Amino acid sequence: MESGKRILIADDDPDLIDLLESYFSGGGYEVTAKVNGKDALQAAESEHFDLVLLDVMMPYIDGYHVASEISSRLGPSAPKIIIMTSRDTASEKGIAMLSGASDVVQKPFSLEELDSKVKAALGS
Repeated sequence: MESGKRILIADDDPDLIDLLESYFSGGGYEVTAKVNGKDALQAAESEHFDLVLLDVMMPYIDGYHVASEISSRLGPSAPKIIIMTSRDTASEKGIAMLSGASDVVQKPFSLEELDSKVKAALGS
């Protein structure tokens, strides 16, 4: 169990949010979900999270901008960020890393693949 680890999920797909909330909550994580970039950025600035799972294409503010803002505003205390994208990860990985993300996962992904990346990002 990863009790005490907090994950912020930001995606505009309610079905994916439900799936990820259920999966990671069941794994002992405390999960908060937001459906757009603006709300995700506000949550990341006002609460402590260990990890942010961040979709690229969201309303109001895209995921790369959110990742960049989280990284620059929170500095060393910023959470780890994993970008989730339906775009080709080979071409997107550089942009993701420049924005402050520690990893990228291409949609559709398996829960096992994402779980592995989450554990690696959290050092568990």
